[in-house]
Amino acid sequence: MKKKILVFLMSVFLIISSVACSNNSTEVNEETKVVQEKSEEKQESSEVAKEEEKQVKSEETKSAKETNVVYISASKLRVREDITTTSEVVGDILKGKKVEILEEKSDEEGNLWYKVEYEPSKTGWIFAKYTVTDLKEILSADLKNIDLEPIEKNLNIEGNERIKVKGVYVTRNSAVGKNLDYLLELVEKTEINAFVIDVKDDYGAMLFETKAAEKYNPIANKKAITKDIEKLMTKLKEKNVYTIARIVSFKDPLYTNAHLDKAILKKGTNTPFKSSDGLRWASPHDRDLWDYNIGVAKEAAKAGFNEIQFDYVRFPASNGGKLDASLDYRNPLNESKPETIQKYLKYAREELKDYNVYIGSDVFGLVGSVTDHMGIGQYWEAMSNASDIICPMMYPSHYGSGVYNLKTPDAMPYETVYKSTYDSIKRNENLETPAIIRPWIQDFTASWVKGHIRYGQKEVKAQIKALNDLGIEEYMLWNAANKYSFYK
Repeated sequence: MKKKILVFLMSVFLIISSVACSNNSTEVNEETKVVQEKSEEKQESSEVAKEEEKQVKSEETKSAKETNVVYISASKLRVREDITTTSEVVGDILKGKKVEILEEKSDEEGNLWYKVEYEPSKTGWIFAKYTVTDLKEILSADLKNIDLEPIEKNLNIEGNERIKVKGVYVTRNSAVGKNLDYLLELVEKTEINAFVIDVKDDYGAMLFETKAAEKYNPIANKKAITKDIEKLMTKLKEKNVYTIARIVSFKDPLYTNAHLDKAILKKGTNTPFKSSDGLRWASPHDRDLWDYNIGVAKEAAKAGFNEIQFDYVRFPASNGGKLDASLDYRNPLNESKPETIQKYLKYAREELKDYNVYIGSDVFGLVGSVTDHMGIGQYWEAMSNASDIICPMMYPSHYGSGVYNLKTPDAMPYETVYKSTYDSIKRNENLETPAIIRPWIQDFTASWVKGHIRYGQKEVKAQIKALNDLGIEEYMLWNAANKYSFYK
């Protein structure tokens, strides 16, 4: 009996031991699994940490690069030879310009100075306290709403390959008259390869009849000078002429005659404002006029023009804005001038995106060299950001005595165009998606300018050389009579 009980107890012990071993084995397996999972988590955490560290280092590198660039916050900041306020002034930099910090030093009083390039291959020192790291920090109230964010641009449209334009201005009359043969000879015998043709000219008249004019200003169609735009375009394409449709935007006497309620008015008399040439201006705030101009642009694109160029895309000269108090711009949305001009160009871009054309805008030559919008709504960064091509009118005769430290800019074509171009290039550096710079240059004699010189091939080539010396390989020649110095 005792023997049976002993055998039974031993069996129970073996069963319990077996279960315990089994449980221990399970626990070991579970523990091993947990350890393995923790190891995997640790490895994963380590990889995440490495990725985060990599991103942090990337951000730090990016930040370091960004802080190596500053914008001038003073209206005109003096550049000195050394890091003292008594050292020689070697140049100056205008407000808003972007400069790269080449070196940093502190003077005896602990003031920080930056070494920068203020002209090509010329360096000097500026006070660091007159700089900011974000351009928007120094924008005036009327520039606060402009868009400086990157804007997607297609500068290589399939079927409309963009070329390095070397163009001439062509009036409506020249486009369909005997002068066209002379202009085509320029294409055959010189480097000229493009025509900028008036599609809607300074008076608001059409080159060819458009549905846009029929809707918004029928009288403009009555001024149309050709009934067969297809024939003209075919002839130009056969000669490999790159065609640019010039559309005068806001100086439009025909439109304001038909729509007096859209004209800029003189307060007090409520009579239409006229510029110095005696022509009326419509309000750039007028959305109907936007649709009119862009409608003409669409029809020009359908006719085969490679590019649309908006001219007079500005407010009338107002003595730097001093005349604004006496003018009614018809501004129901209370927009600033530069805001309206940029919105117009952005709207044109959106409306023309399916028409396979490039969009250019003409600006005063001095716009790239001043800190504001000159009272006309043309702020360089705003317009360059919204255009594919920006066309500063760098006619030396249009710069006043003393500009760029030149007594008579008209008499110094190379120097004037060089300095204006350099400033424009530097302003483009403020943007991620700037427009291509293609200047208008002078091929006429400005007899009304005191100290002027006669312009011919030598003066035209001097301006082109100034552009080329700064890497600009495109230009357009302006002569109101369409007689150019390249060929006579």
